[in-house]
Amino acid sequence: MGNISIDRSRFRLNCSGTILDLSARPAIMGIINLTPDSFFDGGTYGAETLQPDLDMALEAAMSMVRAGAEIIDIGGESTRPGSQPVSAAEEIRRIVPLASLLRRQSNVLISVDTYKAEVAEAALRAGVNIVNDISGLTFDDDMPEVCGRHRCGVVLMHTPTRPGSLEWSQNTDTGERDIVRHVLEFLGRSADIARNHGIESIVLDPGLGFGKSVEENFRLLGRLDELHSLGYPVLAGLSRKSFLGQAIRSFDHEAPPPSGRLNATISANTVALMNGADIIRVHDVDAAVHARSIILALRDSLDEVP
Repeated sequence: MGNISIDRSRFRLNCSGTILDLSARPAIMGIINLTPDSFFDGGTYGAETLQPDLDMALEAAMSMVRAGAEIIDIGGESTRPGSQPVSAAEEIRRIVPLASLLRRQSNVLISVDTYKAEVAEAALRAGVNIVNDISGLTFDDDMPEVCGRHRCGVVLMHTPTRPGSLEWSQNTDTGERDIVRHVLEFLGRSADIARNHGIESIVLDPGLGFGKSVEENFRLLGRLDELHSLGYPVLAGLSRKSFLGQAIRSFDHEAPPPSGRLNATISANTVALMNGADIIRVHDVDAAVHARSIILALRDSLDEVP
């Protein structure tokens, strides 16, 4: 259940005036991708047309809120392997209308999945609370200033390169690197950038599935709690990722497509929660809430032992 001693009372994050309280229990982040090409839910909300179906996307977001999600993460550009970048203007066109509608409908925390400062600025003005930056503030030099000025929360993720050139979860030779130390060093530098720009509400994400071998992803999952040594909450994004399918292929049978990885996702999220994850980012909120409930019941039972 996590071996590193941490003061979780410090895990109450002020995200543009709204508190994300991770001190008592982990949070669920539900994913809404307004993209035609995301690996699992691309095109679900009609993003390949001139205008995404906002009514459908809003209802999906509110359904996640009703199911127990504390955060809704809205994305307007796919970061799957080989994905094509889109302009900031196109990202804004996809994201901001839904963020505005959701903010009027609910007090739920909203995050924007972007590494572009221009997109973050527009989203924060529309009521978004958190910037979820896959680059850990390294792709756009203006991003730290924007986040610092808005006093929003930030999720700093490790990624080795830009999405278009990434290989996810491949059995490639990555040498003898210690992946946990490598990720810790990267995220430590990102956190320093954030703090130097007045950003105090920081969450760390090891970037599971981003430019790492299958073995490295599982090593990070097994040692997730070590990321707490930097002093910040930790997010795990495992939902339906390809390295889960490759693990199934290695030990059982044919690797399932993303649509067949729900059971593996539930298992992996449970492991992440047992290893100290403070946020899990998911497509399937109901399943994640149930997994969290089991972990919380286990924690409570252990706390009661004299």
